[in-house]
Amino acid sequence: MWSTKKPNTSPVVGLELKDLLAEKKSIDLIRPLDSIADRPTTWLGSSMHVKGDITGTEDLLIDGAVEGLIELDEGNVTVGKTAKLTTDIHARDVIVHGYVKGNVSARGRIEIRKGGAVIGNLTTAQITIEQDADFKGSIEINRSATREIDENVYPRAASVGAGRV
Repeated sequence: MWSTKKPNTSPVVGLELKDLLAEKKSIDLIRPLDSIADRPTTWLGSSMHVKGDITGTEDLLIDGAVEGLIELDEGNVTVGKTAKLTTDIHARDVIVHGYVKGNVSARGRIEIRKGGAVIGNLTTAQITIEQDADFKGSIEINRSATREIDENVYPRAASVGAGRV
C-alpha cells in the first residue's frame, strides 16, 4: 500500500537545467548592458552558420559564423567568444569577444574585449580595446552620431516630462 520507492527522477534532467542556467548567466555577462533590460535579443548559436545579410531592430548575440552584412542601426551586436564573422557591422553598439574580419561602424561605442579580434576599420564615437585583444586597421572617431542621439533623446524626455502634472 505504501511505497518506499522514491519517484523516478533523472539526474541528467537536473544537470541539463543547471547547464542551461549557467549558460544563460554567461550570455548575460557578455551581452551589452542596454540589452539586458527591456530590449528583445536574438541569439545565433555556435552551431549556426549564416551566409547573407542580417537586418533588424533587435539586439543580436552571435556565437556562430556569419558571412554578409549585419545592419542593426538601433540594436546592439555582441560577438561571442566562439563567433567567427566575415562581415561589415553597422549598429548602435558593438562588443567583440570573438573574431571579426570586416569594417565595424557604431553610433555609440565599440569594445574589443580580452581575447577578441578585429581586422578592419572602426568608426565610432567611443572605443575600448582591452589588453590581450587584437586589432588591425584604422579607427575614426565620429562624435556627430553621439550628438544626434543626445538631441533626439533629450527633447523627447523634456516633452514627456512637460506633459505631466
